[in-house]
Amino acid sequence: MHLRTVGVIIPVLLSSMVLSAQAQEAADVDLQPHRSDSKEQPTATPSEAVPAPSATVPELSQIDEIFKQTSLGKDADELRLRVEWRQLANRVVSDPEIVEAKKWVELAHTDLEKRQRLRDYYNIYYGKMRALAGSAEMKAAIDALKTEHLSHINQPRVRHLTDGSLPTPTPTPKAHKRKK
Repeated sequence: MHLRTVGVIIPVLLSSMVLSAQAQEAADVDLQPHRSDSKEQPTATPSEAVPAPSATVPELSQIDEIFKQTSLGKDADELRLRVEWRQLANRVVSDPEIVEAKKWVELAHTDLEKRQRLRDYYNIYYGKMRALAGSAEMKAAIDALKTEHLSHINQPRVRHLTDGSLPTPTPTPKAHKRKK
């Protein structure tokens, strides 16, 4: 069995060496342009060799703005919004008012009190993020996230008077494993 493997490996190695040698020979060509003696090509001066920048070429900052405005596709737009949202979240997370509101939520004694404090926390948190957001698209995304977070706090079946006007999250079915 061992001799058989060696008998297969050696020819494969030899053929790969031959192919690489042929490829090397094909690559060893003269890369300098051939000049005929009858025609002399004029040489360009250094100032002529580099073209002057055209007035129609936009600046780098203008190009950045163009790419920020144009859509690169649904996935790219969602990723850009996610990155911008994360940057905003990192800026406001250490704000003293938000830190205090988060501590206040953790000190709640009852479920009802905790849900009310969470509503206050989310209003402060997303309010500060919305104030820092630059684009209308980002503000709309922040509003959607705020609504989603607030909808998870609701208990419309238990507290229909206080939570009935707020949107209710749609339940997602869970897959159950069957026992054999």
